[in-house]
Amino acid sequence: PLNDVKLSEHVGDFTTDGARNTPNDSNDIHSAFAWDAGDRAYLVATDDDEAIDVDIFDITDPRKPTLVSETDLNRYGIAQPALGLDESFLHDMVVKQIGSRFIMLLSYWDGGYVLLDVTNPAAPIFLGDSDYAAVDPELRAQTGIVLTPEGNGHQGEFTLDNKYAITTDEDFGPFRLLLTTVDGTFRAGAGTQTTIAQVEAINGTTVFVGRGCSVDPAVPPAPNAGTSQIAVVERGLCTFEEKARNVIAAGGWEAMLIMNREGADACTGVFAPFLSAQIPTIFVGRDTGFAMFDRTYDDAACRDSSFQRAPITIGTFGDPIQNVGTQFDGWGYVHLFGVNLGATSATLTELDTFAIPEAMDPAYASGFGALSVHEVATDKTDASRAYLSYYAGGIRALQITCQRPKDPSTCRLVETGGYLDPNGNEFWGIETFVREGVTYIAGSDLDFGVFIVKRKP
Repeated sequence: PLNDVKLSEHVGDFTTDGARNTPNDSNDIHSAFAWDAGDRAYLVATDDDEAIDVDIFDITDPRKPTLVSETDLNRYGIAQPALGLDESFLHDMVVKQIGSRFIMLLSYWDGGYVLLDVTNPAAPIFLGDSDYAAVDPELRAQTGIVLTPEGNGHQGEFTLDNKYAITTDEDFGPFRLLLTTVDGTFRAGAGTQTTIAQVEAINGTTVFVGRGCSVDPAVPPAPNAGTSQIAVVERGLCTFEEKARNVIAAGGWEAMLIMNREGADACTGVFAPFLSAQIPTIFVGRDTGFAMFDRTYDDAACRDSSFQRAPITIGTFGDPIQNVGTQFDGWGYVHLFGVNLGATSATLTELDTFAIPEAMDPAYASGFGALSVHEVATDKTDASRAYLSYYAGGIRALQITCQRPKDPSTCRLVETGGYLDPNGNEFWGIETFVREGVTYIAGSDLDFGVFIVKRKP
């Protein structure tokens, strides 16, 4: 590692929906995972630019990686649109050798969690997937509130003995926002610096101001001083923070609305953007933004063919926001699945869910940082233990405990400990390693770097 050598670069999929990219750029990759299959080595990558988003590369010769297969898991019917879960795309994945086979566990956002047999990476075999319950189980268990689940399958791992999978749903929005215009009511997300009171106060005329970046045409000042006006910016090209600061500097804007970018994973996608700039901010899907300016999109990937034919010019007025309502629905949480691998199929049976109490308490919905789980790392010496990076909730340790060891339906996730620095944390990534029989947990903090803690005997 002190004398590393670059072996290749600019590797990826160069086609989008069957057409060669022009210019010759590889598609965006969100996440990647490599595995050693003995005489061959492979890498799976998340293709963010098309629905065929499970890309597997042969990296046996790392100087010449080659694309060996592409898969769209939605063709297996894993989405649950009846629950409003229609943002089904690959977010993260791991591969593990189980017996003589290599099994991939994929986190497919609103599609849930999926098992693929990638023993032959050139021809992955779909084995099975999880389903979200009709009612959000953790929200109902801790609060009694009955709402549909939010999906957001983010990341997961197998336990040491492969009997279970522990997975994490990431959710930065503890309130379900519903934005109402003359076109109807739409889902929305609030910026992390925006309070619920600020959200509920947002109403007024919308005006398109471009992407709001410093290299774009400058954000204009609000055109009608003395009236409530909301600057609509388009996601992309620069950070949310830069957009917010440019809107503030332009003057006169009461709030900022961010319209999602184009792409299969963004058309109706809604989340809570990280921001510190003090302007009330809400985030909406691209379909919502299109509707506000009387535009429509042409296909499920939300490509911009109609948008490009009739682009929205800066300064165009859109539909006024009539109301933004809120309903507490908690932060993201953890699933425990029983894994049953068959020769040609597999099941993921949900046994339990877990969330720290604060994540399901409206009193902690704002002012305490993000209280969503982010990732899980299972113990490499104890099949019953796992560790979570929980943003402002710190590092948390879990143990699988079963009332009757031979009956998986009696198994539950129990918190056994945790770590939170006195100065506060925002733990993002997590991994475990073993030295001289001792398990250590490394957590990456967004503000202070890497923390290493160990599990007490």
